[in-house]
Amino acid sequence: MERTAGSLSVTASDFGAGMFRFLDAYTLRARLFPAIIGAAPALAALALLISWKSLELSNIIATVGILVVIYALADWARKQGRKIEPVLYAQMGGKPSVTMMYRSDGTIDSASKDRYRDFLAAAVKSPAPTQLDEVQNPAATNAFYELAGTWLRESTRDTKRFAILFNENVTYGFRRNLLGLKWPALVLNVVVVGICAVILWYNAPINLGDDLTRRVLVVLVVAATHALYICLIVTRRGVMDASRTYARQLILSCEALMASGSKAPTRTRRKIKP
Repeated sequence: MERTAGSLSVTASDFGAGMFRFLDAYTLRARLFPAIIGAAPALAALALLISWKSLELSNIIATVGILVVIYALADWARKQGRKIEPVLYAQMGGKPSVTMMYRSDGTIDSASKDRYRDFLAAAVKSPAPTQLDEVQNPAATNAFYELAGTWLRESTRDTKRFAILFNENVTYGFRRNLLGLKWPALVLNVVVVGICAVILWYNAPINLGDDLTRRVLVVLVVAATHALYICLIVTRRGVMDASRTYARQLILSCEALMASGSKAPTRTRRKIKP
């Protein structure tokens, strides 16, 4: 039986390692990590309250099940993160990679943005909006800047060449996806605390010398720390700041693309038709 359990342990370990090798850097850091943080109290409870003294088939199944659940949570975190994006953009006055290209926005100097508009206009084969266009025809202006942003994202997928941009994208994805899991994570936290409270009640009076009691108290500490982190650190403001930082770096990536051999196009000042 011990040999079988050991064999199953190796298999579960290989399965878990294989799952992590299968994930790319963005999925691991921006999707999987938020899922693990969101489910931290439940994971701590499983790790501390389940007996691991004797490795059995049920332990192996539980381990594999946890890995699968975490992967599913990562996918759900992404969906929840994308779901809240339109609400955040509305509160910010628009998508940062679009609004920052407007002449009225001072995040990036106007001279640089003039060069970027000309470069992007040639890249997407569409006339760049004039200052009058931005005032009188914001819909067409937004469409151009959205198209330009899409082209930039597709042209900067080399994570080694655009390492700073990639890291800012990961930071934004991490914060956005974790914000999407904020309330489900807090609900899960309450459930875990409730289970721990029931365990302590059944084992009353509390005896700190009891191994199970000590493990339950550790889970409660994890749950309390987790709740503070989720409530105080995981905020819309943090996601908005990361979104602006990423958008600025995305626009500034024009410098590297222009220096790579692309010639600066002739300035396009044709007015966009409504």
